[in-house]
Amino acid sequence: MQVDYPFHFDGRGGTATTSSDDHIRDLIEQVLFTSPGERVNRPTFGSGLLRLVFEPNSTALAAMTQMSVQGALQQWLGDLIQLEAVQVENVDSVLEVTIQYVIRRTQQRQVAQFRRSI
Repeated sequence: MQVDYPFHFDGRGGTATTSSDDHIRDLIEQVLFTSPGERVNRPTFGSGLLRLVFEPNSTALAAMTQMSVQGALQQWLGDLIQLEAVQVENVDSVLEVTIQYVIRRTQQRQVAQFRRSI
């Protein structure tokens, strides 16, 4: 079992835990929504995804965002997952990211979707 993200307490007052597969999903979320420079001891950690949201919408921005996200996930989680696809959409005031990946340890294919209001 792994510590659940975001950190919280379970019903018994102890640290909440989660399965290994859900922990990997939590790690993906942390990489996506952490801006480089936000973590003191890991200044390059993160994807910078939220920073790109405020740029004008265009095909070039969509491609740059997708490449940025793929690069960050491969750099920080490449030993845990094999990326198959990354899709980033900005609809109204909601950023939606869909990640298709294979967990290397189990070879299990997963799809994770993340939404953030901006």
